[in-house]
Amino acid sequence: MHLPSPDALLYALIVVSAVLIATIVIRPSITVSREGKILAFTAFLILPVLCTCWGASEHIERSKRTQFCLTCHVMEPYGLSLNVDDPAYVPAAHFQNHRIPVDEACYTCHTDYALYGGVLAKMRGLRHIYVQYLGTIPHPIKLYTPYNNRECLHCHLGARSFESNPIHMAMLDSLKSNATSCVSSGCHDTVHNVENLSHVKFWSPAK
Repeated sequence: MHLPSPDALLYALIVVSAVLIATIVIRPSITVSREGKILAFTAFLILPVLCTCWGASEHIERSKRTQFCLTCHVMEPYGLSLNVDDPAYVPAAHFQNHRIPVDEACYTCHTDYALYGGVLAKMRGLRHIYVQYLGTIPHPIKLYTPYNNRECLHCHLGARSFESNPIHMAMLDSLKSNATSCVSSGCHDTVHNVENLSHVKFWSPAK
C-alpha cells in the first residue's frame, strides 16, 4: 500500500481550504449558526496558517537538496566540480566517495555546525534566492566568512582515517583553533576551483 506523498497531502489541504473559503464567500448565511462561525474560523484562519507553515517547512527541507542548489545557473560550475576526476579536489573526493550525503552535499558542507547553524544556513539560502532573482550576483562568488575547520572536524574528528595520520594529530590544536586552515594550509587547498574546470577530467558514476 502506497501512502500519499507529503506534497499530495499539502495540495489536498489547500484545495479543501479553497473550497471552504469559496463556499462561505458564496453563501455567507452559513456563518449565522455557531457551527458556521467555527467553520469560517477554520477556513479563514486555521487552514491557511496550517497550509502556510506546512508549505514553508516542505520547501525549506527541499532547499537542503543538492539538486535545488544547482538549479541556479551560477551554481552549475560548482556542481560540475563535484565530479572532477581528481582526489585532490576536496568536494569531489567527499561527494564521489559518499563521505557526505550526496543528496544534501552543499548543505552538509556549508552549514555551520554551531548552535543555530542550520537556521543560519537556511536564512542565507533565502538571501541567495533573493539575489538570484532580484539582486546582483557577485563575481567571483565568495564565502561570507573564511571556512571554519569546525565544519571539517564535525565529521573527521574521531574518525580512524583522520586520527591515524600523524600530521593531523601533530597539528590538531592549531586545527581546532583555526590557527591553521584545513582548506588553505597547502594540504587540502584545492576546493571547487571552478576557474580551471575546462582543464580537468570528469568522473561518471556507473549507471
